[in-house]
Amino acid sequence: MNIVEKFDRLGVDNAPGQESLQKNVVLDLRGPKLEGPAVDFSHGDVDAHTPTPGSFELFAAGVEEGGAQAYTPYRGRKSILEHVASRLAEFTGAPVDPAQNLIFTPGTQGALFLAMGSCMMPGDKVAIVEPDYFANRKMVEFFHGELVPIAMRYEDKKTGSGIDLEALEQAFQNGVRLFLFSNPNNPVGCVYSYDEICGIAALAKRYDATLIVDELYSRQVYSGVAYTHLRAQRDIPENLITIIGPSKTESLSGYRLGAAFGTAAVIERMEKLQAIMSLRCGGYNQAVFSVWFDEPEGWLKDRVAQHQKIRDDLMAVISKVDGVTARPTDGGSYLFVTIPELQVSLHDFIRIVREQANVTVTPGTEFGPQFLHSFRINFSQDHDKAVAALERLFQVMEWYRK
Repeated sequence: MNIVEKFDRLGVDNAPGQESLQKNVVLDLRGPKLEGPAVDFSHGDVDAHTPTPGSFELFAAGVEEGGAQAYTPYRGRKSILEHVASRLAEFTGAPVDPAQNLIFTPGTQGALFLAMGSCMMPGDKVAIVEPDYFANRKMVEFFHGELVPIAMRYEDKKTGSGIDLEALEQAFQNGVRLFLFSNPNNPVGCVYSYDEICGIAALAKRYDATLIVDELYSRQVYSGVAYTHLRAQRDIPENLITIIGPSKTESLSGYRLGAAFGTAAVIERMEKLQAIMSLRCGGYNQAVFSVWFDEPEGWLKDRVAQHQKIRDDLMAVISKVDGVTARPTDGGSYLFVTIPELQVSLHDFIRIVREQANVTVTPGTEFGPQFLHSFRINFSQDHDKAVAALERLFQVMEWYRK
């Protein structure tokens, strides 16, 4: 593979906010254009769900302070690291040493890149879940790893993820030494059960494998769903990195704030890689970490309840459409919707929906090549606009059924 081919495989046309990069193609448009406000389900709407109160004031205070906040150490400013470490320890149920086990990064995407770059070498076998966050497979390829997909039979389970632990053990036996997954899962939104988390931890420890756990949406878990933090379990592998940040549930994505915490040796490697990639998480932006986990009383509970209401009403729309299914989300802001076979390809259908219904969704193939009849939506949107947008999408879909 040459350099051009390598970067061609990193295509960003379907990434959140990148719909303008879609290539112009002749579309088989049927029926009239459906009127309605534009809804971009590829990412959350921070106008509909505004950032945590006080976040901008903290950012402004960081700017006012000037150099001391602008040029922090590569891992982050000591006082803010200490604050976040105490909150993460309380949240996850295991201690976090701010000097050894924590680094701030440019968003959780930055944390993921640094963690992957610090835990794998060219030729390494790396296991990921299918479906899971679309960047995971791209990073394995970018770092010249060998991708080993692990099936997640989420359709067959009402609780837990449905991960195939036997396949994961087989992967470890066949040489996989790094396993990456998100919990809650993106795009399905399922939360791994206690038994699944303990099973993953035990297998990784038995086979001396490294685990990277993306817990970005772990604060947004819906009523009746139990969440298990892997790092708080008794049997965990020697190398474990947890990734989290306030981008999504707290609507602070514009500040590009991420945190990775775990094994000291891995965090040290991540610091060295960050030193040549971005130097640090944005200096002024780090000040905004001080509001994380310290939102006004009841704010987070209300935020989660708003999203659960949107989820429930979108599921009601889905349930009325013949041949369309989605598993109700346990946590996070995603629904992974399966549709019947159409007279056009999935990618053409998604372009048609954007043209005729003013609705943008992410094709299922971003999360695994086999998901040719699925799309993902991020329902962190204005409630009424989201419901109306999904109804328009299915109206267009009816014109293209086989």
